[in-house]
Amino acid sequence: MGGRPSSPLDKRQQQHLRGQVDALLRNFLPQYRGHLAASILRQISQELGPQEPAGCQLLHSKKLPRVREHRGPLTQLWGHPPQWQQIFCVLRGDGRLEWFSHREEYENGGRPLGSTALTGYTILTSQREYLHLLDALCPDSSGDHTQEEPDPLLEMPVNFPLFLQHPFRRHLCFSAATGEAQRSWRLALQGGIRLRGTVLQRSQAPAALAFLEAVRLYRQHQGHFGHDDVTLGSDAEVLTTVLMRELLPALRAQTLPRLRGAGRARAWAWTELLDAVHAVVLAGASAGLRAFQPEKDELLAALERTIRPDVDQMLRLRARLAGRLRAEIQGPLESCLHRKVDVQLPRITQTLRNTVEAALAAVQTLLAQGMDRLCLHLRGKPSGMRLRKEVYSFGEMPWDPELMQICYREAERSRGRLRQLVAPFGFLGSRSLVFGAQDLAQQLMADAVATFLQLADQCLTTALDCNQAAQQLEKVRGRVLKELPEFEGDVLAVGSPALTIEGIYEDVIRGILLQRIDRELKKALGASDVSCALDGCSEAPWDQEGADEETEAQRETCSRQPGSCTEVQPLCPLSPPGTLRS
Repeated sequence: MGGRPSSPLDKRQQQHLRGQVDALLRNFLPQYRGHLAASILRQISQELGPQEPAGCQLLHSKKLPRVREHRGPLTQLWGHPPQWQQIFCVLRGDGRLEWFSHREEYENGGRPLGSTALTGYTILTSQREYLHLLDALCPDSSGDHTQEEPDPLLEMPVNFPLFLQHPFRRHLCFSAATGEAQRSWRLALQGGIRLRGTVLQRSQAPAALAFLEAVRLYRQHQGHFGHDDVTLGSDAEVLTTVLMRELLPALRAQTLPRLRGAGRARAWAWTELLDAVHAVVLAGASAGLRAFQPEKDELLAALERTIRPDVDQMLRLRARLAGRLRAEIQGPLESCLHRKVDVQLPRITQTLRNTVEAALAAVQTLLAQGMDRLCLHLRGKPSGMRLRKEVYSFGEMPWDPELMQICYREAERSRGRLRQLVAPFGFLGSRSLVFGAQDLAQQLMADAVATFLQLADQCLTTALDCNQAAQQLEKVRGRVLKELPEFEGDVLAVGSPALTIEGIYEDVIRGILLQRIDRELKKALGASDVSCALDGCSEAPWDQEGADEETEAQRETCSRQPGSCTEVQPLCPLSPPGTLRS
């Protein structure tokens, strides 16, 4: 469960995997190139298009998303054979976890025993639940663990465990000394997992938007429609997840029967094999994207130079094409939406609204409490040092996992409601949606805190006594809290393809669907002027169209293009080294 002496893959198997990565990149990069042009056009059109008045006047925080660095002693199950050993763990601000043999090694700048990016992990704090998960990894086993070799997990019951489980990587097993330490580590690790997972979703850079759209279409060509959590992570991590999902059925069918051991020992061997495959694929995807970076930079610069002078003509052409397509499909599409969408839309809208609304209400409560504490301290005539400490603590609220857990928990509670969308709609992206609501809560808190501090700085002067200053802060408090409800309508973030017939065709369908979603949101929110745009993603330059949801009409009317994508070959047996087919 920790470091291993050598990879379970021989050189031939690793080379085979690199070939699989190369095949994926050959199929994916042409789509990526095409969508870079679409994203640049979209960005320029938004810059030049009419700007709607902002519904909310909160300042945008200049602090980058991060997690608060967390460190302390833990016990880790690692080594061969695995044993519980004392370590010193450090969670970095970028969501990377490192562990050292002892604190002094960390403080002296030594190399860590191990490290991992937290992308894609899930935390379990129940030993029994984790053991059940291990049992389920190898369902072909008998389930009888009485004949197994001694298991450290069973020899030493763990009182305060922290199990980090990943679908394609080795599991990390830690134990804290107390329940309080377990809780603080759990909250910190959850923040790191979310930070690493939503890096692309938070970005408005044309390259990031192009990448996500290219992944969506690549997966459609592979037969995967709808929405799931495959796009969590960096670009290289996303491509790695895409390929690992393609390889997993063959891996499971061809490799599991050949694994040595039984029960949980066999499950551990399986996670080690997956980890080795994942490492090779991730290294190949990272190298391929790095090699593409200079070409991408040149392409983005060239697109900016060529598109900007002709953007008006391109948008007029696009509008004409969209109008023709809309005239052809409006009737059948409206009929399809009436039968299959309209009856479901209120339910979907309410589910999504509940996911965001509860988290934002918690933000408002938490923010009000923080501002009240500042006013109370100010009325108490504190020393300058004490007041500076309180102001600093207030400014750090968005990055305090303990405080923000109140908001994050509200979004987490929606998972049960989101699971109800799986059967009727095939929606498997509940984790992405929960992470998005939590990111929104954190960003809103950061913006509100930044707004409060700037307004307070403007209105407070040395001529005011403590009571007068507190009165000014209370006025600022009222102004900031008044802005927060404006965010209740900011539920849907929309996107769009660009000047290709296929892109415009999808855009028209999405636009008609978005009109229905917009109407339903306005009814649910009880407002006639609620905008569904979020963070500059308004689709006004695109005929007010766009949404990232796949519709049934698309599946029925948009035929897949045979031969548009070379099929990635399944991975051959990996158990004994040297068994890969050439």
